Amino acid sequence: MIRTHSPIFSAPTPAAIRRWLQLFGPVRLLLCGLAALVVILIEQLVLSQQEPVFDEAVLAWLGERIPESIGRFLVLVYQVSGTRFTAMLVLAALIFLMIKRSWNQLIWLAIGTSGILLIVDRWLKPQFDRARPLGRLVEVIGRSFPSGHAAGAVVFYFLMCTILAERYPQLRRPLVLGSALWVGLIWVSTLYCRVHWLTDIIAGAAVGFIWLSICLTSLRFCADRQSG
Repeated sequence: MIRTHSPIFSAPTPAAIRRWLQLFGPVRLLLCGLAALVVILIEQLVLSQQEPVFDEAVLAWLGERIPESIGRFLVLVYQVSGTRFTAMLVLAALIFLMIKRSWNQLIWLAIGTSGILLIVDRWLKPQFDRARPLGRLVEVIGRSFPSGHAAGAVVFYFLMCTILAERYPQLRRPLVLGSALWVGLIWVSTLYCRVHWLTDIIAGAAVGFIWLSICLTSLRFCADRQSG
């Protein structure tokens, strides 16, 4: 049973806010500021264009350069990394953490994965209302900017990577490398399937990085308060 006097549910105090900001750190704050700037610049410079010439050129280049055999594999990657399969992974991870009684990690994994969906699908996409590319290789619905696929992959896989690395520190490097390669493959498959523009992926990754940074800092902050 989750304790209601957990630091997650307690009202923040000035001292707690200062401690949280210390854990966040100036470097991460700078990187998050740059990530937010990237999203703003894309919105100002790209979304105002009637014809996304650069984005279309990137998709055309990928379609010409990637062989059909690899293309079929990338379509499979996109389908496997979709919402249903990812939801199953999240559920399995939550059950694992519940069995281990790791309530703090369970809570922040749930907040991280559900929060990024709300941020992208319920807030950002309706704000920008960008159409997806034409000629898609898979059937999808909804708007295009920013990419929820890119943002969700960053948040879930790297948040789960951090949680597992705390339990199995000897696997930290393989987990980080494996997560990075898999997330990168998801991005490439998304572009190949013409589900998103490249600028959608970049913006989605930036949004995902910001939310991941907030969740990781909060995870560590709550863990420190529980152990203290």
